[in-house]
Amino acid sequence: MSSSMIKVGQLGINYIVDGASTSSLGVFELTVPPGSNVPPPHSHSNNEECVYVLEGTLRYSVGPETRDLSVGQSMSTPKGVVHAFANPFAATARALIMQSPDIGAQYFKDVAAVVNAGGPPDKAALVAVMTNYGLVPAAAK
Repeated sequence: MSSSMIKVGQLGINYIVDGASTSSLGVFELTVPPGSNVPPPHSHSNNEECVYVLEGTLRYSVGPETRDLSVGQSMSTPKGVVHAFANPFAATARALIMQSPDIGAQYFKDVAAVVNAGGPPDKAALVAVMTNYGLVPAAAK
């Protein structure tokens, strides 16, 4: 198990437990610098997710509810519920993300390959990667 940081644009993903191979719980640390580009609102077909803020403030939305989570606060996302996050604040946010079952570090490596290719990200390629791992982008409003 390597603990190397996966960079997706400005975001950092540091896997602590990669449960993808065992279809069990996964845990990773997410680093979100101020004003980072973040994934579009989406839902997971196969995974529940819980976010727990370690540092800074993270704006997190689950369904119709949006909260600014500070250190020690958390929110859970049931399977199939649209969620999103952002950091519109001045300081970098760090959060512990738990998924059951885990989507796996390879997902983020695949996304990174598209996002970090240079130039504007290929949206069709990103959606293909998301779909491959059971993520469903929310319909544009």
